[in-house]
Amino acid sequence: MPTDAHPGPLRVLVFGAALRTESTNARLASLVARLIAETGATVDLAAMRDFAMPSYDGDVEAAEGLPSGALALRDRLEQCDAFVISSPEYNASVPGALKNAIDWVSRVQPQPFKTKHALLVSASPSLIGGNRGLWALRVPLEHLGTRVYPDMFSLARSHQGFNQDGQLTDSGLQQRLAETVTAFLRLVEADVRYVCLRRRWYEFPGDRTEAPITQRAED
Repeated sequence: MPTDAHPGPLRVLVFGAALRTESTNARLASLVARLIAETGATVDLAAMRDFAMPSYDGDVEAAEGLPSGALALRDRLEQCDAFVISSPEYNASVPGALKNAIDWVSRVQPQPFKTKHALLVSASPSLIGGNRGLWALRVPLEHLGTRVYPDMFSLARSHQGFNQDGQLTDSGLQQRLAETVTAFLRLVEADVRYVCLRRRWYEFPGDRTEAPITQRAED
C-alpha cells in the first residue's frame, strides 16, 4: 500500500548534453544545479562525457550487452526522482550523442525513463536559443513514459548570456529560470511525497478519464 513517506531530500540528476567542454549548455546545467541545490534538494551534476558509448547497434547489444556508459546512465537515473537535461540544438533537432544515449538506455528492462519527471533547458548562440531541439527531444522521452515538464527554458545568444559568477546577465531571464526550476521541483515533490495526489497519466486520446486519484498507471 503506497504511503506519503519519502525519506530525505529530492534527488535530481542534472547533465549537459553537449560533448564540448566549454559548451554553454554545461554552464547552464551548472546554474540549474545550483538553483536546485539552493532549495535543499540533492543534485547529481553530470556531463555527457560521463556516459560514453558507441553508436547503437543491435548486433553489439546481442553479443556484448549494454556498454558501460549506458549502464552508468541507467544507474544515475534510477537513483534520482527527476532529471534535467541542458541540450544544444543541432540542425534544429536533438544532438546525436544524446539521442544515442536515450536509445541505448531504453533497452534496459525495466527502462528507467518511465515515470521520471524531466525538465528540458537549452542554450544556443542563435536567436531561438535551441528551443526547436527541445521540442524534438520531448518526443522520445515522452514515448518512453517520461513526464516532461510543459514549460521549457531556452537561452538565446548564450555566448553573451553568462556573467563571471555563472548567472545569467539578463536579470529577467535569471528570474524566469529560477521560477521554472522551483515550479518543476514542486511538481516532483507532490508526486514523490504525496502519493494520494497522484493521477493516472494517459498517452493516447480515448483512454479512460475517470481513473481514481489514488491509483496510477505504470504500464
